[in-house]
Amino acid sequence: MPYDRTRRRDRGQVAIEYLGFLPVLLLVAMAAVQLGLIAYTAQQAGTAARAGARNASLQQDAQEACSRAVSDWLADGTDCDPAYGGDEVTVTATVGIPSIVPGWDFDPARKTATMPLDR
Repeated sequence: MPYDRTRRRDRGQVAIEYLGFLPVLLLVAMAAVQLGLIAYTAQQAGTAARAGARNASLQQDAQEACSRAVSDWLADGTDCDPAYGGDEVTVTATVGIPSIVPGWDFDPARKTATMPLDR
């Protein structure tokens, strides 16, 4: 009989341990998604910089091209700054990185692209 009493007391122990570990698993999953979001935003900043430099080299609006080149949900936090020098233009695109993990704030992603001026 002692075996039966011990077994009855342990019933549900695994479920309680899993519930205790669930917040840790959730945080790890959210951190993994956040890292992917950071990489995606950096890629979008590079695309915006190239599009802005292409437009600026044709003497057109770099900011509009930058905003159109990124995903719609990132366009509001996108800024392009063209710098003309000699016979080329360098555009620096800055895209804000959204945070899904509470308390984690990130500097924006910055990428540059240089293209020759079309004359």
